[in-house]
Amino acid sequence: MLDRPTLPPTITPHTRPLTILQSVRAARRNVLELIPEIAYQQPIVTGRATSRWHMIQDPAALKRIFLDNVDNYPKSQTMVRMLRPAVGDSLFTSEGEAWRWQRRAVAPVFAQRNVNALAPMMTATAERASERLDAAGGAAEMVREMLSATFDVICEVALSGREHFDGEVYAAAISRYFETVGRASLLDFLHVPDWVPRPGAIAGRGAVKTMHAMVAEAIAARRAEAPGGADDLLDHMMKAKDPETGHSMSAEDVLHNMQFFIVAGHETTALALSWSLLLLALDLDAQERAREEARAVLAGRAAGADDLSKMPFIGQVIEEAMRLYPPVGMLARDPREADVLAGRDINPGEVLFLPFYALHRHHLLWERPDRFDPDRFSPEARRKIDKYQYLPFGAGPRVCVGANFAMMQAEIILATLISRFRFDLASFALPKPVMAMTLRPDPGVRLAVTRA
Repeated sequence: MLDRPTLPPTITPHTRPLTILQSVRAARRNVLELIPEIAYQQPIVTGRATSRWHMIQDPAALKRIFLDNVDNYPKSQTMVRMLRPAVGDSLFTSEGEAWRWQRRAVAPVFAQRNVNALAPMMTATAERASERLDAAGGAAEMVREMLSATFDVICEVALSGREHFDGEVYAAAISRYFETVGRASLLDFLHVPDWVPRPGAIAGRGAVKTMHAMVAEAIAARRAEAPGGADDLLDHMMKAKDPETGHSMSAEDVLHNMQFFIVAGHETTALALSWSLLLLALDLDAQERAREEARAVLAGRAAGADDLSKMPFIGQVIEEAMRLYPPVGMLARDPREADVLAGRDINPGEVLFLPFYALHRHHLLWERPDRFDPDRFSPEARRKIDKYQYLPFGAGPRVCVGANFAMMQAEIILATLISRFRFDLASFALPKPVMAMTLRPDPGVRLAVTRA
């Protein structure tokens, strides 16, 4: 008989340098496989493929990259190439002044007062998720369930509804995009110019067309309405003007930014919730503690914004899930000018990898880093965590604009579900963390679900 798993699933890192061909295969299979074992133990690791590269796991160096010298470290062109077919030169891929004015345009939507006003929609979504689990027949695949829940909310924030979207078709297109355009090519490792088509980009064109068609239909419907009828993300984008230049978003700019926010605004939160539920199914004592806390506050009803401060352990579970499984497990940067990071010379033409997955499991920064322990994020323990050793939402001026929105949504949904249901492993075969663009559980999180 197989023993019940106790440690959360992870990957086995490689102990010897990878060849270029091995690196390409690893990047296409699972980006996390590029991270060597030594990266979990040292502040910086340097190697060479076709050019010199560095992996940065040092909080002080990350602060310099994200804050103190941020203009020197634009996003890697390889990463931008993977994203641009779907999101163009949107907030996520743009740099400099193009980024700054787009950020000013969307920031009001995610101001705390507006996020608080969205809480009733999040509560209603949690109720619907609860109803779906009741009807699931004793078992459910959590990634699919959580994607459906968070998609409702982001469509309300972005478009005041989802009537122009088929959620399942859109989700399938996102997955297809990640599996094709979102995977590195040998041509990237050989520094072949971006104008040379990558096989994945060709294979993913249908997914891009599907996603863009739905977003474009929603935008066209809004343009046909009287202006000012909605106070959502689309309305802010259509009215936005750069106060310095008078520049406004083109139709293509609006399309690409809406596409980015719809994907990022529900995918990452759904993954945080899915991993949280898996971790609680592995640690039944922590699950019971979360349930008791939620039940004492909610008494059977769905959670709302005013409840969250009374349920701190729920937030701690989600933060610990994002430590073990950051929604984006790695980013990359291309240095513009020479610099020094973690005592090492950094030069233009080299590549910086920022492996948050390794940072969050680093043996110099965390005690028993591979274990699930929500008390790492208790108020007392949280004060000891360096701001740049825990980066689920990035940091600095480009920190995720919707971080507060994502956390509120995740806490409302998790508190509601854990107060009503027990979650257990449907199988002792655990999913594997796999990253293309985001860090997903493969082949999913299937759990036994029963009324508590």
